[in-house]
Amino acid sequence: MANIAFIAGSSRANSQSSKVARFLRQRACILGLTTEQDSSVIDLGLAPLPLWPAEDQGPWALYAEQLGDADAVVVISPEWNGMACPAIKNFFIYASKAQLAHKPGLLVGVSSGVGGSYPISELRASSYKNCRLCYLPEHLIIRQVEQVLNLPEASSDDDQRIRERIDYTLGVLGLYSDALESVRAAVDMHDKRFTNGM
Repeated sequence: MANIAFIAGSSRANSQSSKVARFLRQRACILGLTTEQDSSVIDLGLAPLPLWPAEDQGPWALYAEQLGDADAVVVISPEWNGMACPAIKNFFIYASKAQLAHKPGLLVGVSSGVGGSYPISELRASSYKNCRLCYLPEHLIIRQVEQVLNLPEASSDDDQRIRERIDYTLGVLGLYSDALESVRAAVDMHDKRFTNGM
């Protein structure tokens, strides 16, 4: 079983991204990929990080510990004005290879409408360079998020389809988590010549 960290990247308390994070964690537990004890939800809406750089880094020490313990990471970002929201971008300024290097990352875009793809593209392009997080070729986009993932059972065909896709994609994340464990053990991350990505 893997230790999985689910990052709810919205700066709003009780956000739809937080709902999605908790649903994904529950599904990962039901699928036998992790347990409640071996997983965590980092909710940037409930315990936000100060704008970096900050003398007082708020909850970062706790988040760094949770990420360091994780074998895999799920990054959930709402789409705000066609962009990844500021809280998740700020999160990746704090994150480093000490917490995330050579760990599989599953990207999840969230939209109240039919969007959600832009945060996926933006985070694939700009969030992994120095922290060395390995994004899966699979990702999820939860569209019309307010109408799905609300009840134990699917409430519509769209709800059922995204639940099936979630289970499939979490299964892929579990396989990557197992496979990259040996990579993390083999790569020397202490070579100061290659501290940052190119």
